[in-house]
Amino acid sequence: MIRVENLSKSFGNLTVLHDVSLHIKKGECVAIIGPSGTGKSVFLSCLNGLMTPDCGKIFVDGENICDKHTNINKVRSRMGMVYQAFHLFSHLTVMENITLAPRKLTGLSDEAARTKAEELLDMVALRDKANAMPDELSGGQKQRIAIARAMAMDPQLVLFDEPTSALDPAMVGEVLASIRTFADKGVTMVIVTHEMEFAREVATRVLYMDEKGIYEDGTPEKIFDAPEKPKTKAFIRKLKTLRYEINSRNFDFLQLYTQISLFCQKYRISPKASHSMQLCTEEAVFYLLNNNLAAHIELSLEYSDKDGSVILSLDYDGLHGDPFEGKEDIGIMLLRAKSSQIQYSNDKDGNHLKLNLKTGGY
Repeated sequence: MIRVENLSKSFGNLTVLHDVSLHIKKGECVAIIGPSGTGKSVFLSCLNGLMTPDCGKIFVDGENICDKHTNINKVRSRMGMVYQAFHLFSHLTVMENITLAPRKLTGLSDEAARTKAEELLDMVALRDKANAMPDELSGGQKQRIAIARAMAMDPQLVLFDEPTSALDPAMVGEVLASIRTFADKGVTMVIVTHEMEFAREVATRVLYMDEKGIYEDGTPEKIFDAPEKPKTKAFIRKLKTLRYEINSRNFDFLQLYTQISLFCQKYRISPKASHSMQLCTEEAVFYLLNNNLAAHIELSLEYSDKDGSVILSLDYDGLHGDPFEGKEDIGIMLLRAKSSQIQYSNDKDGNHLKLNLKTGGY
């Protein structure tokens, strides 16, 4: 259905997509997820020919839409596109919005176009709004009409660009239900979305975009339950990360303490979790420094919005060996009491200590 080869797109000195290649099969429902600003919408616009890539090829049903000799409007007639904004014709009724393109572009009779529109309105549960004007509809209803309008052309492929981002939370579910209805019928779909649970339930494949391209690609189970790459893991777990580097035993601990406090305030982390993070960081760092086990420490605190978990990681130089093994220092005893799990490892890059902190109470 879609084959992308070595696609790149820049805006001035800003490279958004670089050397992207992808194959989407007929009947797949592909969800594209990732942080804002990683080129998801730009990629979708290139697939539809709304943006011209700097280099690369895009084949839709075997036709290269990047070739200037290709009739792009003919290719687009087999595509549906649903945007963040609804783009309904405000001077036309719901029925007229849905029947306009089939009548004007495919020559469908008024009666046949109306029959098809009524079937589509049934599918999005808005048959009673056939004669309403767009201004009389809620945001969720407008988006469902936009989906019905896109499907009225019997597209082989439908592209969705964050179809729920402009909606109130209460309206999101009804729009997602409409998309799910068409996905269940085997329509090929590419959906840019921030709705993770929807992507998990509906998509047959998930693309995580980062670093100017497709960073990780897999089934919903793989991407959401067992991602392999660090940025995917961080995004899925909704990680917030604080990093700090220590190069001396005389480092400014007050500054580190303040950084942790500000980090917790920014992400509204509970006072108990904040105190646990500060206390465990202090004990771990000073134990390594005061026992001459490290001269250079790179530490990170990872907080997950998803489950409230906190991981304290310390990467440091020095001799290899578990610093806590066989030790009963009061600081170590405290760290053991405050951690659900402590893991130590080493490799050519040094020592690695990871503590899964308890943050629910004392």
